[in-house]
Amino acid sequence: MKLQSLVLAAATALTMTTAFAVPAGTWSVAAGAHYVDPKSDNGTLANTDLGLVANVDVDGDVRPTISGEYFIANNVGVELLAAIPFHHDFTLNDATGNELLTGKTQHLPPTLSLQYHFDGYNLPMNVKPFVGVGVNYTTFFKEKISNGADLDLDDSVGVAGHIGLDIPFAPTESLRIDARYMDIKTDASLNIDGTKYELGEVDISPWVYGVAFVKQF
Repeated sequence: MKLQSLVLAAATALTMTTAFAVPAGTWSVAAGAHYVDPKSDNGTLANTDLGLVANVDVDGDVRPTISGEYFIANNVGVELLAAIPFHHDFTLNDATGNELLTGKTQHLPPTLSLQYHFDGYNLPMNVKPFVGVGVNYTTFFKEKISNGADLDLDDSVGVAGHIGLDIPFAPTESLRIDARYMDIKTDASLNIDGTKYELGEVDISPWVYGVAFVKQF
């Protein structure tokens, strides 16, 4: 499983100490942009009453993001990630790949993580890797579908993993390159003339790639 290696790395890191720790009580703020890249094969939606069987394909999107991290112990921080709403177009295709319906949605994916920052290993450019694991809450809104029905996507709660590198260019400033895996699954339904039709689960579960400017206080 993709998250197993991240969780194992985080657990191992939390047992380690380094020579040049980020001290407890430090705050950092990271401002940048992230690209949400949904997994391939986003599930199949079906309802016999509607005569619908369709494969889901969700596209990606990039948006500005910001995160804040507080170090509760040397090198160990608690981070909250926030963003401007991500926009996703999606298509529903039949078994042969022909387009049946299209739609769009927006979502916000705030993510809370416990992170360990490696330090004191004399890496090139004084690069400082980190790993983290946490929980993601995703809420969907402004859902639309091309047949004019009322589409509803349920909120999602799932595990999140985080890996990255901080590349310092000043004592309290650095460039961050990171990647996150988020377990995002949502149940979809259509409301037509007051009747609710359950369609099944959409599995987005993206990798999220980003760059950011980081400032410590």
